[in-house]
Amino acid sequence: MAQPSPLFRRVAVIGLGLIGGSLASAIRAHGLAQTVVGYDARADELALGVALGVIDQAADSLAQAVRGSDLVMLAVPVRAARSVLAEIRPVLGEDAILSDVGSTKASFVADVESVFGELPPRVVPGHPIAGSERSGIRAANPELFARHKVILTPADNTDPEAVGRLTALWEACGATVLTMSVAYHDEVLAATSHLPHLIAFSLVDTLAGENENMDIFRYAAGGFRDFTRIAASDPVMWHDIFLSNRDAVLRVIDHFTRDLGQLRAAIAAGDGATLLRVFSRAKAARDHFSKMLSGQAFVTDNSNTQVTFHLQPGGSVRGDIRVPGDKSISHRSIMLGALAEGITEVKGFLEGEDSLATLQAFRDMGVAIEGPDEGFVRIHGVGMHGLQAPRGPLYLGNSGTAMRLFAGLLAAQPFDSELTGDASLSRRPMGRVAEPLRAMGAVIDTADGGRPPLRIRGGQSLTGIHYEMPVASAQVKSCLLLAGLYAEGVTSVTEPAPTRDHTERMLKGFGYHVHRNGATASVTGGGKLTACAIDVPADISSAAFFLVAASIAPDSDLVLRHVGMNPTRVGVINILRRMGADIEVLAQREIGGEPVADLRVRSAELRGIDIPEDQVPLAIDEFPVLFIAATCATGRTVLRGAEELRVKESDRIQVMADGLAALGVATTVTPDGIIIEGGQEIGGGTVDSHGDHRIAMSFAVASLRATAPIVVTDCANVATSFPGFVDLARSTGIQIRAEGGE
Repeated sequence: MAQPSPLFRRVAVIGLGLIGGSLASAIRAHGLAQTVVGYDARADELALGVALGVIDQAADSLAQAVRGSDLVMLAVPVRAARSVLAEIRPVLGEDAILSDVGSTKASFVADVESVFGELPPRVVPGHPIAGSERSGIRAANPELFARHKVILTPADNTDPEAVGRLTALWEACGATVLTMSVAYHDEVLAATSHLPHLIAFSLVDTLAGENENMDIFRYAAGGFRDFTRIAASDPVMWHDIFLSNRDAVLRVIDHFTRDLGQLRAAIAAGDGATLLRVFSRAKAARDHFSKMLSGQAFVTDNSNTQVTFHLQPGGSVRGDIRVPGDKSISHRSIMLGALAEGITEVKGFLEGEDSLATLQAFRDMGVAIEGPDEGFVRIHGVGMHGLQAPRGPLYLGNSGTAMRLFAGLLAAQPFDSELTGDASLSRRPMGRVAEPLRAMGAVIDTADGGRPPLRIRGGQSLTGIHYEMPVASAQVKSCLLLAGLYAEGVTSVTEPAPTRDHTERMLKGFGYHVHRNGATASVTGGGKLTACAIDVPADISSAAFFLVAASIAPDSDLVLRHVGMNPTRVGVINILRRMGADIEVLAQREIGGEPVADLRVRSAELRGIDIPEDQVPLAIDEFPVLFIAATCATGRTVLRGAEELRVKESDRIQVMADGLAALGVATTVTPDGIIIEGGQEIGGGTVDSHGDHRIAMSFAVASLRATAPIVVTDCANVATSFPGFVDLARSTGIQIRAEGGE
């Protein structure tokens, strides 16, 4: 079998230290060039490079190394780059690619422009994020770049072919290649690499100057050793880096010095609240960083994380389970707890990505929040006017609920704010909240089509309005009521059909009066919230998947514990019972203003129905899995008045119809609903969930009545609403396996 052709004919590596030597060794180990030529001003290192097999040939001069090479890689100290560039320019081939491995990019670009008079198209600055305490040619390691990142910073005029070949080289060495601008690279590295090195050098130098320095180092714990390890790095190299990236480093030092000064002042004043706020925010950020490294980040875009569900057909559903906490209540518990006076304790908090994004957003606005720890969260409220300006945009993941409710809360704050989300959320309409908020006096800018990001100008005075909602939406109602807390006068919202009332109930629990008159809810601005205890019930939207699963799978008997039974959320139970489902409600009780109960569901022969339109708003999130129930029923099911499903995480009507079609089930899609003829056989096949968590979980339920295996793609966002779904589903008897992700 013929070996693939090398990427390069001749590669010249200038500088055989740790990075240059490791790259040369990796190129040779992976057969990426016919010849690797090395040059180093230190003759002994150069000779050792040949002896150790790091390079094929040692060049006597820079010119000899570069002449005839189609890739020239500079691995010299950053402040030596200009003189090297001047020496190689006369012999650098017209088609040769020139790159580097320096930790600062603006200085390298400036050096190239000084020597060449421009930034040539085949110059591609680069920076591998890899290193070791060891240095020199003896430390060369061909696996140094495996599972590490390499950043390339091409300019607008850079030759794409050059970028492509260089990317292929680094990827063949095991690295992940990212691209960004020169300026952004230097800012990021100043904060994440250069400042930590500076602090480590300074701390070790300070402690080494203490009279009792030997005891300090003798008794230092492992954390000190780990943190200060980077102070063992090459002093000359870091001297060059700090001077070359001076402006970006000074900015981040100034920022750090201000924050450190605030901590000093807090300690001097005995200000425990400030210390707790900073420490809890820092811990959350560090935990988030750890999750990012393992691919589990809760506030990063999941669009590049591929998770696929593999489902075997058949089975029954049995057990005694409790699904995760209600997402809607979890969001609101953090929001109102943050704005309350006193400490709010929350049990049963949903530790899904959407809820965690809300929690992090309030930390970013200066609220001290402890946890979550197995669903327990303690919120140190700052009062109605205690939020602080966030340092950057507030990222809300996949949560339309969070974005719409945040818009109301932030519309009257004294600071500017920006709300962003993942790719899916960025396609969802926000004009439905932006327009009435503008009528109250808010200043909000959106992207084209009224979509995120939302940019909210601070310092606006809001005036209460009466708003007749054109479409029933709990998110719009809640947004305006929350804005009304800050508005002058009365803010009232009339809904065309009942929607979930968690906001009204929770405001009452926090001591804020909400007036209810038929379909109209109203608040008067200027009040306050008082901290309270919250026990989040299990999410009925999550329970719905198992209600349907146990209804359609033969020989099933399942108990669901502590399920929220809010009258504005029980549409799924009402609809399933009309279809003939055997659902028994047990141990009804009220906890924290929300009704809860245990549910027992057993197999039943379902029948198709015309779904009453008054039940549609009460089951809006549960319709994807109800479509599966309808497919397994006898007779026709008709859904009308569900336009809202078109603008969820996906167009849930069309995406469900497409998914059912992929499994051999015919449906009729209408502008505001769907018609499903029950009794059709569910076959096997591949379904695209379009990143919609409820679509993915619905087709997992469909596997119970399928005749062949089902594959569901694009399932990463299941973690947004139902962490642990796969394990819990498997424990009840659903034959599911997740591939990809963590």
